[in-house]
Amino acid sequence: MQLDLNNLPSDPALLHRLVRDIASLIEHRNSEIERLRLIIKQLQRAQYGRRSERLDADQFALGFEDLDTDLAVAETNPDALATPVPSAAAPPKRKSLPDHLPREEIVLGTGSEICACCGGALHAIGESVSEMLDWVPAELRVVRIRRPKYACRACGTITQAPAPDRPIAGGLATPALLAQVLVSKYCDHTPLYRQAQIFARHGVELERSTLAGWVGGACWWLEALHERLCKNLFASDHLFADDTPIPVLDPGRGRTKTGRLWVYARDQRGWGGPAPPAAVYLFAPDRKAERPASHLLHFKGVLHVDGYAGFERLTGNGDIILAACWAHTRRKFYEIAEADGAPLALEALRRIGEIYAVEARIRGQSPAHRLAARRSLSRSLVDSFRLWMETQLPLLPGRAKLAEAMRYALSRWDGLTRFLHDGRIELDTNPVERAIRPVALGRKNHLFAGSDGGGERWAVLCSLIESCKLNDVEPYTYLRDVLTRMVDGHPINRLDALLPWAWKVENPVKG
Repeated sequence: MQLDLNNLPSDPALLHRLVRDIASLIEHRNSEIERLRLIIKQLQRAQYGRRSERLDADQFALGFEDLDTDLAVAETNPDALATPVPSAAAPPKRKSLPDHLPREEIVLGTGSEICACCGGALHAIGESVSEMLDWVPAELRVVRIRRPKYACRACGTITQAPAPDRPIAGGLATPALLAQVLVSKYCDHTPLYRQAQIFARHGVELERSTLAGWVGGACWWLEALHERLCKNLFASDHLFADDTPIPVLDPGRGRTKTGRLWVYARDQRGWGGPAPPAAVYLFAPDRKAERPASHLLHFKGVLHVDGYAGFERLTGNGDIILAACWAHTRRKFYEIAEADGAPLALEALRRIGEIYAVEARIRGQSPAHRLAARRSLSRSLVDSFRLWMETQLPLLPGRAKLAEAMRYALSRWDGLTRFLHDGRIELDTNPVERAIRPVALGRKNHLFAGSDGGGERWAVLCSLIESCKLNDVEPYTYLRDVLTRMVDGHPINRLDALLPWAWKVENPVKG
């Protein structure tokens, strides 16, 4: 709006209308400026700041490493600190070393059986025992298989034991070496070219392409187990679902394209459910709604999801009920509070925090106990939060980020309040969010999958490794044993015995 200040109208009514128009225009521009400013701050946080509202656990670990190092120096050399700082509490008791580790005993005698004081004979009255943790570096070795031939002088028949099956036809790798390569890449996030460098330091030259062939060959054995894991998980009635992007090399265009890993998790530990925790990853080249629809074709029950609209299509026949995520709702307000400390955003965080405080007190209880506590404590907090948002929303500019956060919550209110009607439903999708974190680490280290087939192998290995971790099973020992059994002819109709939680029953100690 442009005004000729030298030729303003003299009609008071016209001037009043002009002033109202100017005030409305200023309010709209201020709202738009504020919205764009918040977007800029969020983009800056996404690029330069910490991604989560909590400090990354790895960053905590790095800080603790430095503190522990300083503490060790101080204990070794007390003069290293000019002013000793008294400990606020007694140091925690160190855990004993695991019993399953091999022991090497070293006996330190006095060197003499004669008393140095009086010359009398010494006799044993006891001993002091202490333990230290040692490290034996990994080593490569060659397994030489000899098959003697025997001949019958009477009839000339030659007899020889058959050659054992190998995991990869004509390949050099044993199941143990294959398991090491798989765990290094998909659990410890060490790319194959770095593994090749590590093997070279041990004196064995292995091309990256050779290691890639080993990964493909090992996954061929594990695909059937992955399918069985999927069938077991989708037979549940409570699941968590999400997806995450992975870059996939697109040779035709000379760059990468964006594929997706769809992740489904089962975690009933919050309410003491009978099913063991598990996670399944499925690769797809896109994020179309048809993907989860095909994955969950036979699923019936409650699905914990984020705000992705494609999940809404799953509720058409009534077999699937969606439970929305309070963590995603909270994140909307957190980003605003982090950007400019808006009082309304801080108030929203406080109210959501009260709901989470109730959940923390009842975690691990039975569904009936959780439901009773939610109805007596959480329902009033939830209703009050909704009334507060409905009161504040009309007072905010329509395009304000805070208004968008409130509309996001109110539009999903049925899903957000589903936990008030079922003690088995969780407040958020954090179990599947945790299952996605290893993929993010792998994405950072691997850079991209080499093909759609590489994405599918990523899904197979992540499913087995993450399910191992959820059940306190050591992934290397598990994969080594599973590959060995499969090569030795494990029956296809007994794959359930190789699922991580069933395998753990026969192998209770971590290897």
